Amino acid sequence: MNFDDKIPAGALKIIEELEKAGYEAFIVGGCVRDCVLGKAPNDWDITTSALPAQVKSVFKRTVDTGIKHGTVTVLMRMDGKQESFEVTTYRIDGEYDDCRHPRQVEFTASLEEDLKRRDFTVNAMAYAPGKGIVDMHGGLEDLKKRVIRCVGDPHERFTEDALRMMRAIRFSAQFKADIEEDTWNAILELAPNIRHVSAERIRVEVEKLLLSDDPCRFNLFYESGLTAYFMPEWDKTMVTTQENPHHMYNVGEHMLHSLETIDTDSLKKEYGEEGYPRALRIMRLTMLLHDIGKPPLKKIDEDGVAHFKGHPQLGAEMAEDILRRLKYDNDTIKNVVRLVENHEDRFPAEERSLRRVMNRMGEDCFPLIFYIQEADCMAQSLYKREEKLERIRQLRELYKLILERKQCISMKDLAVKGKDLIEAGISPGPDMGRILNIMLDDVLDEPDHNNRQYLLENYVYEKKA
Repeated sequence: MNFDDKIPAGALKIIEELEKAGYEAFIVGGCVRDCVLGKAPNDWDITTSALPAQVKSVFKRTVDTGIKHGTVTVLMRMDGKQESFEVTTYRIDGEYDDCRHPRQVEFTASLEEDLKRRDFTVNAMAYAPGKGIVDMHGGLEDLKKRVIRCVGDPHERFTEDALRMMRAIRFSAQFKADIEEDTWNAILELAPNIRHVSAERIRVEVEKLLLSDDPCRFNLFYESGLTAYFMPEWDKTMVTTQENPHHMYNVGEHMLHSLETIDTDSLKKEYGEEGYPRALRIMRLTMLLHDIGKPPLKKIDEDGVAHFKGHPQLGAEMAEDILRRLKYDNDTIKNVVRLVENHEDRFPAEERSLRRVMNRMGEDCFPLIFYIQEADCMAQSLYKREEKLERIRQLRELYKLILERKQCISMKDLAVKGKDLIEAGISPGPDMGRILNIMLDDVLDEPDHNNRQYLLENYVYEKKA
């Protein structure tokens, strides 16, 4: 198998120069795996028999990014464009102290020894022009069979770095692969070790899984026992039944199904290539957490029907706690919490109500509520489904009408600005804010009132007269 044309010219040049100097060099790991799968790799890692000092002697421009662990970043300028590549010496890891970092590393001249320390067979392949793929652990066969399997003893691999347990599940979602039996059993046994992994690293794996084509495999985090340590609230949803005509799954199963019912094609069309990744991330996190507040609030009435009154509000609080625990950024937290809190809003299909909801939720966040409610509905029972979907369709049409008419939704669209009030004799301060809010409240009810002269005459000049 030859894929030299897929490898960046800079990486090929580094391999060529190292070989000229008498060393071995290969691209290695995930970039080889992705090339085999026909995907474009995000990163290109190079491994070599050269020691860090020797790598630095071969290239003029280098950065000591991880010299202790054998990594040197080589800067290459190709066709007027600067690129950087991490070049790491073959190594053998010593004992691990913290389920992540080896106490020490030992450099080796053996590619075989280096590949032994890697996590999964599909990530333990190397390639160099003229030599082809080096696959000592059956990675090609596992890719073909869609199997995620540890290199060597899975207990050793997961003890070295506990995050690898989550990576195994994440890879299974990204590649729609099965986890090999011994690898899975080791995860079941060692799941408590995830407590030693930072929230930031856990967040990355959760997010990559949720953004995959098979986000429902989040359930494997639960089945393996991992969620008990990084999202224990989720475990309760998986044992909370919903005796209600609107539902056919328990709470957790419903949220899992809602992850895959998101209309991603329409979402991509509406937000474009640039905005789609952010929108999808917010959507998937919202669906993962939208009913997280149900378990503590479950009540059964005299007819045996389950109710969860107030769960959107409690769910919003719980979602915020979870997202902050996982060190999410403030923008993501704000939007997910807002959507969880409003995911069951049944505002009437009339322009005035819709404008007020848009104002309350924010114009950036609001359009996602249609996707949220649609995905929620599609993961429920068939009871009144068409009626619910028709309501969402009507609201979408009204929303488009409001946008087409360029009606005022927020302060930035108001015809009167702070400088207008200053010119009218209003000093900056609480009174100015109060007047602007009164104007906005009027305009949300009557969009035709968004006229500078009308607003000043009714809320400034008239008051002063």
